[in-house]
Amino acid sequence: MKLTVTTLSGELYMLDVGAEMELEGLKALCEFESGVPAREMVLMHEGRPLLDEKRTLRAHSIKEGDVLLIQHLVPPTASTSSGTEVSRGGAEEEEPAFIRDMILKSPDQLALLKHNNPQLADALLSGDLELFTRVLREQQKEKSDRDRQRIRMMNADPFDPETQRLIAEEIRQQNIDSNMEAAMEYHPESFGQVVMLYINCRVNGHPVKAFIDSGAQTTIMSQACAERCAIMRLVDPRWAGVAKGVGTQRIIGRIHLVQIEIEGVFLTSSFSVLEEQPMDMLLGLDMLKRHQCLIDLKRNVLVMGTTGTETPFLGEGELPECARLQMLGASQSGSTLGSELSPHPSRAGGGAAEEEFPAVAVDRLAAMGFTREQVVSALRQARGDADQALAALLAQSLQGP
Repeated sequence: MKLTVTTLSGELYMLDVGAEMELEGLKALCEFESGVPAREMVLMHEGRPLLDEKRTLRAHSIKEGDVLLIQHLVPPTASTSSGTEVSRGGAEEEEPAFIRDMILKSPDQLALLKHNNPQLADALLSGDLELFTRVLREQQKEKSDRDRQRIRMMNADPFDPETQRLIAEEIRQQNIDSNMEAAMEYHPESFGQVVMLYINCRVNGHPVKAFIDSGAQTTIMSQACAERCAIMRLVDPRWAGVAKGVGTQRIIGRIHLVQIEIEGVFLTSSFSVLEEQPMDMLLGLDMLKRHQCLIDLKRNVLVMGTTGTETPFLGEGELPECARLQMLGASQSGSTLGSELSPHPSRAGGGAAEEEFPAVAVDRLAAMGFTREQVVSALRQARGDADQALAALLAQSLQGP
């Protein structure tokens, strides 16, 4: 008969076994497939643990198409000087102060946490241990609720409409995770922040960093920039109104004709003056079409077609303050699509991989609730540094939902 075996981290294994096989033999097969030692696992069937290893699968009422859940029970290790025990669950049971210190020691893992779980990263960087503990506990509770829901789903009637909905949602989330893993593997540059297009220019003799936006209908200037360039006297309040886009801002008026100096060439333009605009000046499509401008991204220049003048786009270090703040805000409040990317254990050669590193280091990290495959992979990435590997494992387990 065919059985489906799953783990709390979402791995699925299809086994073809006989009904007269003893539970002990099934656990040995599960150990080979999952890498979880048979002596440290409990198989769950329809919400109940299977404990008698000498009984057959038929005697345990296991039948064709059933789903079994592997629960990894890690034996408690010797307590530290504080007298506390490290139980299974890895990061879920670690002291928040210890987790915070480990991640702060590793800039790479801190950057990973910022990307995958910005809420927890903000709490960590705030320096408030109580806030970090509260956010950590809330996320751990959400994770345990999801795990319980997955267990209920695996043991429920597969034809129940609610179970069908949960299965469909689980498949959808796995597809999203797979898509994200592929993007991180083959196109990591897609997760970086793009530097927006700014150029240097002068308005009424005053230097201004102008934002190039071919998606904006009109050229705009902030009230603060107009005052700095001493052209507020030219604002026509009859053109006041409201600018609508992602948000809304009040237009205090329009300047009908101003000369902009770009690379020594003077070009005419008009401006709508906004009351509370963070960037000084935005060159919109009206200005770009009037002067037949070409945005040449290959050469990283803006070409004025009417004069043949070229000016380079500014580098990241030359951006105005408002642009740098926007990039910082985007990186801190970025997407939380990242979910737990559990590495799939290898089905063969596990012993040889563990021999690369001291058995003491592998055992110490595995005792914290991580699988030996996860530990070996983390040690390999950290080049044998156990502390760095632990920080990586903690950061992985603390990724957002």
